Amino acid sequence: MHLQIIVEVERRGSLTAAADALSLTQSALSHSIKKLEKQLGALIWVRDGRQLCLTQAGRYLHSLAGRVLPQLSLAEDHLGQFSAGVRGTLRVGMECHPCYQWLLNVTDPYLRAYPDVDIDVIQKFQFGGLDALLNHEIDMLVTPDPVLKPGLQFEPVFDYEQVLVVSDQHRLSANDWVTPEDLQSEILISYPVPLERLDIYRSFFTPAGFLPALHKRIETTDMILQMVSCARGVAALPRWLAERYAASMSLTVLRLGQSGIAKQIHLGMRKVDASVDYIAGFVDLARSMENSVEV
Repeated sequence: MHLQIIVEVERRGSLTAAADALSLTQSALSHSIKKLEKQLGALIWVRDGRQLCLTQAGRYLHSLAGRVLPQLSLAEDHLGQFSAGVRGTLRVGMECHPCYQWLLNVTDPYLRAYPDVDIDVIQKFQFGGLDALLNHEIDMLVTPDPVLKPGLQFEPVFDYEQVLVVSDQHRLSANDWVTPEDLQSEILISYPVPLERLDIYRSFFTPAGFLPALHKRIETTDMILQMVSCARGVAALPRWLAERYAASMSLTVLRLGQSGIAKQIHLGMRKVDASVDYIAGFVDLARSMENSVEV
């Protein structure tokens, strides 16, 4: 308020005109000036006849006000937009490796629809994003395995099938689907994920009482499928991702079991944030694009 007073007095040329512009009485404005001068231990104005002239201290504060007040005004505008849910940074945590490639299909149309919102994708929370969401380190968690917790909600946005990928030359490549027993002599290649989080173990091997002969872990999808293409093992991936690669590599996609393994990508968020415009908008856009993921 003090900086606004200095700007208005200098702009209007008198205390009376400045007081009117600031919706203050002249007495209240004069009191504010005297209080500020007492706090600073320096005069802000001196009188030259009927004219008020800024002192050296006053000129410094006037220059400071010219820099600070526009920034404060902009900050107020932005905070109002934050409150309305139309501006901010959406911090997205990834809890599965293929989810990142799914996310890329959503980010471009989302950034176009919300030009005042940035997306920060945080992958260090892979396979441990629930605590990050609860601790406000991220705003949204992309996961195929939602966990119900007080204060959180998970929205399904994308249905997919978990499938097996083998080389075109593999002995099983002519099949439509495979059994756990079919794979007990195989090398399974997966992302570096604990076994209990791998669908092929939870929903395929473990219930049947079978295991692959060997399990290798590789960080990247490209390298996993290069290995599979060269008949160095088999891998389980979402169908949409597997078919994208199968189109350009020597790969065959097979169902895991006669009925397959159905999965969903969920978006997790704090319930108090679910109605924020740019968070709810991301959920709506992700759900609307379910049938348009590129393969």
